[in-house]
Parts: sequence; C-alpha cells; structure tokens
Amino acid sequence: MYGIFQNIGETGVISIVRKIPIESILDTVEALYQGGIRCVEITMDSPQGLTMIEKVRDNYQDKMLIGAGTVLDSETARCAILAGADFVLSPTLCTDVIEMCNIYGKLAVPGVFTPTEALTAVKAGAQLVKIFPVSSVGPNYIKDILGPLGQIKMLAVGGVNADNAADYIKSGAYALGIGSCLVNKQDISAGNFDIIKSRAVTIINNVKNERSNKG
Repeated sequence: MYGIFQNIGETGVISIVRKIPIESILDTVEALYQGGIRCVEITMDSPQGLTMIEKVRDNYQDKMLIGAGTVLDSETARCAILAGADFVLSPTLCTDVIEMCNIYGKLAVPGVFTPTEALTAVKAGAQLVKIFPVSSVGPNYIKDILGPLGQIKMLAVGGVNADNAADYIKSGAYALGIGSCLVNKQDISAGNFDIIKSRAVTIINNVKNERSNKG
C-alpha cells in the first residue's frame, strides 16, 4: 500500500477518465502514458468501468497505477480491487470503503472538504485524502489546512488544470486529480489522442517545474 501512495506522489498527477466508450480506453491510456502520466482513475459511473480497469491492467501490468473513482460503497470497492485497481477514490468520506481497501492492501482516497473530515479519514486508516471540490476554495485552502494538519497528505481534485496545477503544488498538495481538461469526451469522439498526450506533457512539466522551484 505504501508503494502505491509513494508512486502517486512521485508522479504527482492522476488523470480522471470518466464515461468514455470502452473501445477508446486503451488509446486514451496510451496517449496519457506517452505524455508522462503514470496514474489513471477510471470512474465507476462509467459504463463497463470494471471491464475497463481489467483491460488497462492486462495491457499495462505494473507500468500504470490504476484507480477506481466515484466509489460509494465497500462492495464496489471490493469489485474494483478484484478487477485490478491499485487505489480507490470516493467523492465522500465512507469509512467502510477505507476499511475494505485496507483489508486488501490497497490505497483508499476518500473525499473530504473540512479539516474535521480530513482528520477523521486519517484516523480511519486513509493515507491520502481527496480535497473535493477544491475549485470552490482555491489553492490557498490546501495551505490553510496544512497549517494545523501538516501530517495529512492531500490530493487536490475539482477544477484543477494546466493553468493552476503549479499553484496547488506550491500550496502543498501531495498530488493532483485532473479530469476533463486532460481527457474529455469530445476529443475522444474526434480521435484527438495527440491532443491528450500534449496536454499531459504540459501538466506533468508544470508540476515538475514547480517542485523544482520549491527545492
């Protein structure tokens, strides 16, 4: 489990893949991989989400960390883990999901918003918490929470894009979850996988540069 947590931190970016056609999943992940992304989240509100996790796992093995997103209960968490998910993300704080992930040695990333929720998640066994929707409060909110709770590692999700990615890293985010500004259904439908690759390169470079600036 620690290795999953550490690898997410090293990469710094999780690409959120939501509701795309299953026949496009491998081309999408390959574009992300070529752009430097090493962590992808496939949301469970996607048609055939579990099958997509299986396909990516079969094709990439340990070259790509695979997350299951929008997981609302422990049963879905277990199914995703058995399909090949390395980590499980939720939009809310569900301690049953955290417990299920810990049973299987996988990383739980519960969704929280307040300092109380963040600390509750850590007490329940989460190593990483998802601040969502972070766009409602902006990068300084991460810095504000880390003031009294500097031991908590945070994934910033919701409205994070190439323009503000560095700001969230500067504010102390452990990693970023990036959705439609990186992968969207319009580009998938048009077969614009080179654009997805280009966006991935830009975001990865922005994160790397900001980390270098922080020393």
